[in-house]
Amino acid sequence: MTAEHRRLKGVCIGAGYFSHYHYDAWRRIPEVEITAFCSRDPHRIRAVQQRFGISRVYADYREMLDKEKPDFVDIITPPPTHLEMCREAARRLIHIICQKPLAPSLEEARTLVAEVARAGVRFMVHENFRFQPWYREIKRLLEEGTLGRVFSIYIQTRMGDGWGENAYLDRQPYFREYPRLLIYETGVHFIDTFRYLLGEIRRVMAWLRRLNPVIAGEDCGLMVCEFHSGAIGVWDANRYNEPNYENPRYTFGQTLVEGERGSIRVYSDGRLTVQQLGKTEEVVDYKPSRQGFAGDCCYAAQRHFIEGLLTGRPFETDGWDYLKTLTVQEAVYQSAATGQPVDVASISGENQ
Repeated sequence: MTAEHRRLKGVCIGAGYFSHYHYDAWRRIPEVEITAFCSRDPHRIRAVQQRFGISRVYADYREMLDKEKPDFVDIITPPPTHLEMCREAARRLIHIICQKPLAPSLEEARTLVAEVARAGVRFMVHENFRFQPWYREIKRLLEEGTLGRVFSIYIQTRMGDGWGENAYLDRQPYFREYPRLLIYETGVHFIDTFRYLLGEIRRVMAWLRRLNPVIAGEDCGLMVCEFHSGAIGVWDANRYNEPNYENPRYTFGQTLVEGERGSIRVYSDGRLTVQQLGKTEEVVDYKPSRQGFAGDCCYAAQRHFIEGLLTGRPFETDGWDYLKTLTVQEAVYQSAATGQPVDVASISGENQ
């Protein structure tokens, strides 16, 4: 199947805050036609229809899958709904792209991935941070040998949207109720990005705290990852304190990668530099997008999904690969609970 033969027909389940980034990206991919979506909230339905012009809407996603008979479904709903929705799509042999968090627990995520695989449909997790343009550019530079052997990666994240009684604003107020928050919702992105840039993680050590007493989960953490290569990755984050730059949701922090030949830095505005040892810092000539979400990474992730469907190429974040990210996430929580380093391979039932 090629793009010249026909457009892929897709449907979406969900119409919340983040879904708008999905809908916007789909309408810019010429090989895709989103024919319908599913939601029960009249205000959200109206917003999607007015902004994106999708006229057909269903209250029951199963009815939508049966009547629309799409090539794929984009699941943009809360984690507890994913297993059943993926089951229903897989039973109808409909390919799936599904938002993260993938499931409420690692065990349920493993069940989901295994059941979809048995059905033989294509499945990708909408893990978009690795598709942010600065990380794609860092990957290119590392593969060119710009730093030689890499010693470490350090990312500092301050969001400033999680303090006070109105934490996370009206955008994502359900964050206040999550029993696990910072790593489950945000840190998992950086675990996956670490794996994308530097390979598999062998061991983790983590410290997690709750700074805002009105929320249920952790909102502050220090996560240290030891890679099989010997490199160290550090994510220093909280969603309570405010950053000193204009848009914390563009790069979600500042990045420093260090190696035997020098350093790579990403600044809060997306500017990326290389500083070779003994030389001055130089700006890399690349053009990160200001469209969409965080460098237009939703578009890039969804473009990757469609190209995979059209060509048969594997997805970077298919289910089996993403279980490795979730296994590291579980190791982080175990380390924080015990105050000890945790070997990732010790997590029961790890998918290799």
